[in-house]
Amino acid sequence: MKLRAPFFWRMIKRRVPTTLFGRSLLIIVLPVAVMQIAVTWFFFDAYWQQVNGHLTEGLAGEVAWVMQGYQDDPTPAGLKRLSDRAEQTLNLSITLQPDGHLPKGRHSALFGIDHAMQGALSERLDAPFWFDTTRYPAYVDVRVKVNEGVLRIIAPRDRAFAAQGYIFIFWLTLATVLLTSVAVLFIRNQVRAIERLAEAAEAFGRGGDVTFKPHGAKEVRQAAQAFLAMRNRIQRYVDQRTTLLASVSHDLRTPLTRLKLELALAEPGGRVEAMKRDLAEMEHMIDEYLAFARGEGGEALERIVLRPLLDDVSEGAARAGAAVRVDADQNLAANARPNALKRALSNLVMNAAAHGEHIEVAAHATPAGGVEILIDDDGPGIPPERFEDAFAPFGRLDDARNQNEKGVGLGLAIARDVARGHGGEVTLDRSPLGGLRAVMRLPG
Repeated sequence: MKLRAPFFWRMIKRRVPTTLFGRSLLIIVLPVAVMQIAVTWFFFDAYWQQVNGHLTEGLAGEVAWVMQGYQDDPTPAGLKRLSDRAEQTLNLSITLQPDGHLPKGRHSALFGIDHAMQGALSERLDAPFWFDTTRYPAYVDVRVKVNEGVLRIIAPRDRAFAAQGYIFIFWLTLATVLLTSVAVLFIRNQVRAIERLAEAAEAFGRGGDVTFKPHGAKEVRQAAQAFLAMRNRIQRYVDQRTTLLASVSHDLRTPLTRLKLELALAEPGGRVEAMKRDLAEMEHMIDEYLAFARGEGGEALERIVLRPLLDDVSEGAARAGAAVRVDADQNLAANARPNALKRALSNLVMNAAAHGEHIEVAAHATPAGGVEILIDDDGPGIPPERFEDAFAPFGRLDDARNQNEKGVGLGLAIARDVARGHGGEVTLDRSPLGGLRAVMRLPG
């Protein structure tokens, strides 16, 4: 038993709804259903069966009275007097079927009605009998074997059974449906507030505009207000950082421009050319630092076609000397920030061009409605255990791949940051070409 208990609970957990709406509905509806079943069971067991028992005993007594009257005077005249009297006083219809036979079977009624009728007639009658409670909606058919044939007695159904039981079931079912509907509407309204909060958090995480008004239960409104306060604090931090970076960019570029101007006026020579290369590298490094810190967060999402963007970034790799092949549908589109996505793809493609001679860029739609972009190269690759290390800012993997001398280890970090800012991801894998495969996934 101890071995089966965990399996039993695992089976239950698998069948329990996973959503808040489903679980809340189960918490409310299940007790109501159990209560309704218990009330129905108590009603039929303690009340309705008892009432039906008294009614069937009364009808059995009337049938026994008819049989006694017929046996006292089985003549046609006696049967006529008995039939008239039974119809006037008991509302029973009596007929004799000469040489008739009792039917062999019958359809059973619901809720054990036939069982009570069988018991009551068996106690009152000595002769063989047969009855049916389902053939006629408003009547009960009772037949008793006599010497002359079969005596048939038709009685109103309400003389044997309490019709109010079905009315009780109807109102009980109606009440259950009404309570369940109210519960569904109430729970749906509460869950919808949480869903909107989750949608707002997801939109903010992707850098989109958040127009959200707290509503719902008190606890949900508190969570929504805390989210809005957090969003405002983060937005203030981003704005302050952007302002700071703009100042740093201006302050650094001013002396760099003066140095470039001085070198342009200097006498040509080896040392001057070396200093120009150092300045160009410094400017490139500053651009990458600022792009990584800024994250291109100020752009708005647009619906852009990917093929022209892929062709554009691939041209840069081709100019660097790599052979590039692009495979993407002309109409494939995604919701993205154009400049940020272009920078991320350019970093991935140029990273492949820096380490491989042949590059393949492919893009296709995913079954979930998003987009997947693959960049493959035939370079030396990276060991699988170091895939995540490659995304670390300022990281260098000299053991696996030759580093771009101009690089500062931010290309993959920027690409992943941009993808995550869109709600997607960038991962690495082995390439069919023998080198590294970068996979960028964007939501629909």
